[in-house]
Amino acid sequence: MALFSTAFALMLLGCQNNSNTQNNTMNTPFLWEAANIYFLLTDRFNNADTSNDLNFNRTKETAVLRGFEGGDIKGITQKIEQGYFTDLGVNAIWFTPVVEQIHDSTDEGTGNTYAYHGYWAKDWTVLDPNFGTQEDLKDLVAKAHQKGIRVILDVVVNHTGPVTEIDSVWPSDWVRTVPPCDFSSYDGTTACTLVKNLPDVITENEDQAVELPELLVEKWKSEGRYEQEINELDDFFKRTNYVKTPSAYIIKWLTDYVKELGVDGFRVDTVKHASEWVWSVLGEEAQYSFDLWKQNNPDQVLDDNLFYMVGEVYGYGISSGRAYSFGDQTVDYYKHGFNSLINFEIKYDAAQKSYEEIFSKYDGILNDQLKGKSVLNYLTSHDDGSPFDRERTNGYKAANVLLLTPGASQIYYGDESNRPLIVDGANGDANLRSNMNWDAIENDASVQANLLHWQKLGQFRANHPAVGVGRHQMISESPYSFSRISNNDKVVIGLDLSTGVKTISVGSVFEEGETLTDDYSGSTAVVSNGSVTIDNPFNVVLLHN
Repeated sequence: MALFSTAFALMLLGCQNNSNTQNNTMNTPFLWEAANIYFLLTDRFNNADTSNDLNFNRTKETAVLRGFEGGDIKGITQKIEQGYFTDLGVNAIWFTPVVEQIHDSTDEGTGNTYAYHGYWAKDWTVLDPNFGTQEDLKDLVAKAHQKGIRVILDVVVNHTGPVTEIDSVWPSDWVRTVPPCDFSSYDGTTACTLVKNLPDVITENEDQAVELPELLVEKWKSEGRYEQEINELDDFFKRTNYVKTPSAYIIKWLTDYVKELGVDGFRVDTVKHASEWVWSVLGEEAQYSFDLWKQNNPDQVLDDNLFYMVGEVYGYGISSGRAYSFGDQTVDYYKHGFNSLINFEIKYDAAQKSYEEIFSKYDGILNDQLKGKSVLNYLTSHDDGSPFDRERTNGYKAANVLLLTPGASQIYYGDESNRPLIVDGANGDANLRSNMNWDAIENDASVQANLLHWQKLGQFRANHPAVGVGRHQMISESPYSFSRISNNDKVVIGLDLSTGVKTISVGSVFEEGETLTDDYSGSTAVVSNGSVTIDNPFNVVLLHN
């Protein structure tokens, strides 16, 4: 059900940048536990540099949406500069991996597929030219920081890219190619290959040193940077005294991006498929590198937040608290470097529970079992074949649940613009990875109205950390209103209200006679008898003093 007429929505869209709902990100204390994170596929978001669209002779015909489409790092930077993320209340951006990918394609029964998604690493030490250069990434981080936006790199330690005719398998002391994971136990999930032809990096041997793969040595020599890479590795292992395990090498390569560019966090892929000690070391080295970057770049430091790590423990849900069960044993990943874990549970909550049931549940768990930690809530992702609102018919509710539930929120690119999740001719997860629908944002009134709703909630969330970390308290069941209070930040939110004149109870949150602002409409109202009365065509209010 639409919240208001499309025509009225478009009028507001045209003037929103002059309203009092404009994001004040730079003036608001930033908390990772309350972050509004935007996740995008680098190759599918925005193509700002067509000169890098073809590299390594990646010219084979591919299945639908399984080749490189041209999106790049410069495309993300362009949207940062244009204020797209700021208008959406986004204060952190996570994009798919940009390190160099395998050069050839694979065909596992779905047609030729290139590594457009970034999860098939060939060389962690350089970027893939299809995505851009190190200078491009440095510029992105700097431009994001200028807008008060943090940058999260997506990192993979668990596996290399697949083996192809021109992409060799890594040595047997680096990777295993069998057995396939059966997911029946801890060993059946960690000491195995995730899928066929995805060599698994051996992470369980903490004290078994390995030599650099000859394929990497030859590559570096041909590129004229062998000496530099070897010198850096010697310095790293001398400083840390780590055993030269495969994961230690990869940790060095990944944390270099923190030390050199000042990225603020990692989203870690396939966490449960590697030994947890690896994540402890990754977190320690990332923090060391972050501290070093801050020391060397004091004029660019945003605040005193620590380095952030969020893990993808596939299937983890907030109701599990701090324990993920493999069947034969449990692991607390929060003890191994992670501030937060991706929450796979909320999409079911969104489909089955009322707003109050969701909000009170998350408030209770985050302030009990997960006290001091957090979760990253999502409703859509790049590899979840059963997302909430797959048909894109319930964008308003999706925004309400995702952006107003306690914890951090993860917008998947196009959630806000109804980007299609079903594409003619696409197979499997390719449906979830279509190109960002910029044309619809420019020309489709219903998309613009949906986007405006996401922008208003997103900006309110970014400007009021209490939405993500404040204690939740229902004030009125009908009409539904609730408060979130954290330190000096307090808000009252009303959902599913009547349009036109409406009276919203604010309980004892605000004082009698106090003037409140509704950031959804931009109007003000005075508290009288514990309530405010507002007259507008919306059924949402976002109140603060």
